[in-house]
Amino acid sequence: MTRRKAMTRKVAGQDDLDQCRAQIDGIDTDILRLLNQRAELALKVGDIKTSNAAGADPQFYRPEREADILRKKMASNTGPIADEEIARIFREIMSVCLALEKPMEIAFLGPAGTYTQAAAMKHFGHSVNIAPLPSIDEVFREVEAGTANYGVVPVENSTEGMVSSTLDSFMDSPLQICGEVELRIHHHLLVKEPLEQDKIVTIYSHEQSLAQCRQWLNMHLPNAERVGVSSNAEAARRVAEADAGACIAAIAGDLAAELYGLQKLAEKIEDRPDNTTRFLIIGREQIPGSGQDKTSIIVSSRNKPGALYHLLEPFQGNNVSLTRIETRPSRTGTWGYVFFMDFEGHRQEQKVQSVLDEIEAEAVEMKILGSYPVAVI
Repeated sequence: MTRRKAMTRKVAGQDDLDQCRAQIDGIDTDILRLLNQRAELALKVGDIKTSNAAGADPQFYRPEREADILRKKMASNTGPIADEEIARIFREIMSVCLALEKPMEIAFLGPAGTYTQAAAMKHFGHSVNIAPLPSIDEVFREVEAGTANYGVVPVENSTEGMVSSTLDSFMDSPLQICGEVELRIHHHLLVKEPLEQDKIVTIYSHEQSLAQCRQWLNMHLPNAERVGVSSNAEAARRVAEADAGACIAAIAGDLAAELYGLQKLAEKIEDRPDNTTRFLIIGREQIPGSGQDKTSIIVSSRNKPGALYHLLEPFQGNNVSLTRIETRPSRTGTWGYVFFMDFEGHRQEQKVQSVLDEIEAEAVEMKILGSYPVAVI
């Protein structure tokens, strides 16, 4: 190839690049204009809701509508951006616009840097005010008192099972489940400064995280002491505040590593690659149907033969899919039990209402915890 031809091709390539950049600049200008146009409409919606509330507290956050919007955007997406990324982008747009109407206060199981905080950000976006609390029952109390609009609490892990303190809190609480969020859990071995792995003598983490990484720890750090603490964020804080040269590590996630300035000595050390935790959004109001919903109830049954069978029979008879059943000891009688049930559908649907009516007729007591949109992302 002659020098003249090479220069010609280089100039042509630069022209194509300049043209693409100019088109991107134009699109960015359009996106900015449309975002502000959407924000102006959100402000108008907020004014209308306030006027229509007639002195009562207007409901600015509509989880069923947001879930429907996200599902529609994912369904209509043609790529090359992945569906989940599209949903995350629109989640942040809606979060910003909702904050213009009314900034929301979200309580979550703390401290800062926990997976529960990551779940709160995933569900509500980053334009909310978040408040870490030291226990699950305190999250319930803050929402009940109206100090927080909503709370986020863990309810089950795919490896370690149900979170009993969350289930117990629902027994006495008037709060409703308003949504759910599922979070893939990646555990990392975190250190304050570069450290040879075999030099580690103590590992801090939450008991569940230690259990979720048991096989990896047995193989790579069999002699290190494993110390359970209140949260993975607390483990990260201890390592961050330790003296220089301390041979300690924490097991925690990306948010804790970033918040406390720790280095990843080993990544994704969880034993199960599909390790996922489900979190619940708790609030004070019932949520209308979104078209793809789930209902949760607590049932106390009579102590007689076939009691559980009679509680499950309505699901088959009405063609409703039961997705989860968990047993907890009753607080009202020795050897009595209550059942926590999750199943597909919304309480406004006729077949779901039939299930609820039949269970209520059979049970000693039934409490509807809420009907809410199935997790979208």
